[in-house]
Amino acid sequence: MSKATMFAAVMIAVSALLAADAQAEQATIPKQALDVTGSTTTLSALATAKPVAAPHAMVVTAQHLATNVGVEILKQGGNAVDAAVAVGYALAVVHPCCGNIGGGGFMVIHLAGGKNVFLDFREKAPLKATPTMFQDAAGNVVPDRSTKTYLAVGVPGTVMGLNAALKKYGTMTLKQVMAPAIALAKDGYVLEQGDINILATRSKNFPEHPNVAAIFLNHGQPYKAGETLTQPQLAQTLELISKDGTNAFYKGPIARAVVAASEQNGGLLTMKDFADYSVAWTKPVSCDYRGYEIISSPPPSSGGTTVCEILQVIKPYPFAKWGYGSVEATHYLAEAERFAFADRNTYLGDPAFVKNPIGELLSPQHASWIRAQIKPDAATPSSQVKGSLGATEGMHTTHYSVVDAKGNAVSVTYTINFLFGVGQIAGDTGFFLNDEMDDFTSKPGVPNGFGLVQGRINEVRPGKRPLSSMTPTIVLHKGKLFMVTGSPGGSTIISTTLESIINVVDFGMNMQQAVDAPRVHQQWLPDLVMVEPGYLTPATQATLEKMGYAFRTVHAWGADEAILRNPKTGLLEGANDDRRTAGLAAGY
Repeated sequence: MSKATMFAAVMIAVSALLAADAQAEQATIPKQALDVTGSTTTLSALATAKPVAAPHAMVVTAQHLATNVGVEILKQGGNAVDAAVAVGYALAVVHPCCGNIGGGGFMVIHLAGGKNVFLDFREKAPLKATPTMFQDAAGNVVPDRSTKTYLAVGVPGTVMGLNAALKKYGTMTLKQVMAPAIALAKDGYVLEQGDINILATRSKNFPEHPNVAAIFLNHGQPYKAGETLTQPQLAQTLELISKDGTNAFYKGPIARAVVAASEQNGGLLTMKDFADYSVAWTKPVSCDYRGYEIISSPPPSSGGTTVCEILQVIKPYPFAKWGYGSVEATHYLAEAERFAFADRNTYLGDPAFVKNPIGELLSPQHASWIRAQIKPDAATPSSQVKGSLGATEGMHTTHYSVVDAKGNAVSVTYTINFLFGVGQIAGDTGFFLNDEMDDFTSKPGVPNGFGLVQGRINEVRPGKRPLSSMTPTIVLHKGKLFMVTGSPGGSTIISTTLESIINVVDFGMNMQQAVDAPRVHQQWLPDLVMVEPGYLTPATQATLEKMGYAFRTVHAWGADEAILRNPKTGLLEGANDDRRTAGLAAGY
């Protein structure tokens, strides 16, 4: 029996046990919440889920109009980088919660000739930033200061990042790739229910700022499906960038508008912060997992390193034999995540400020040491787990994947952190600003917005990039493209991306099954395991609880937008995560 057949049989067998539990869980959650990030896929439906297939090229994003923009660029002869830049700007219009020009992110590129590169366009802390800026005079962290005020805003990197990628590896002009986004902003687009559900998560806050309400409320009322959203101010901003390039954003009227708003609202941003901003081209993190080469994001992302560390730990275990959602697979995956996240939170940071011990963290010796700490029949209390090399000195993002007809592949994750970032727009610029400073350690030992407890290595410093969990990833097999994957979700990005790989490689799922399957997540602190409804059978959960595990059911997280090149058919198979109902996989 093949792994795929075995998986389908297991799904059908357990679905009857899970249906009542899953329905009861969903019945307590508003329908709106289901549609924002909610997966309604039962395990029986998962068994028959199929990806979208195309022979030449594929684009997968969390918003269907942005996907269509990318496909059209590819059909016009553009390459994967051209399409990725066009999608990045389009998402800034049609996915304003998360797509952005007011934030930053990471890009992993695999060129058909074999070269792999990483582009870091993560935000930077203002030059006036200090380690204690989110604390009061008594040293206590001030609630909301790092998420809802202008102090939360880091220097945005998206515009320079997208433009740098286009200049280095693209074939089309900036005007060509930005034209679709400008048209969507100027002419507007019809909102579907998935778009409305995301807007609804912050619509009660939009009236707090008149310039936000003027755009994202319809005469003071929330938009409804079928209505058209136009964004003329954003269109003007995008036209300035299209005409004058990167300088329009970092040295021209856009920067001046953001700085003026920051000064008026107690922020720290200056024109020098914008003028000094830079992106960085570096080597990706890479590792082997069962003959597959994982190409992912290095610091200031923690994602690639943590994914690879977990994979090195679990590599000797027979996950395929144990099966998806089994006691054994869940136990050893959770334990590997626990130790890897402890290392992540202890050692990793902006490489311009700290030395990241990636070689040690990914060494066979370190993986072997972690395995030796894992008991076969008991969970390890997180209080007993520390960064294991010895002493040392965000859920609202978006991911998209692109593959072109020549085999070039681009994996992009970018963010403004929380949904709609800080919730504020500078003047008439038309775009939301990030609250990315929350990804720093407001105070060592105090959890951030995603519950991560970190040390001084990720404290605020002028010009420093905050540590990120974004994990844009490309997987190769025998040197050829196999998978493009990644997700939003704060700290859960790492487990979501990791599990999309394991689900295919170990459990024989197709790409759609792999991204839709219920997820599990353990991040060291707090000491509990997050699960989506349907991941555990009652019997499996009871066994794991006797081993010392505590579970918290979270309806859904993440939105993996992934592509697989089927080694048997040669077709590209795209999968839009069903937690993002507005998304789309499309190709030609």
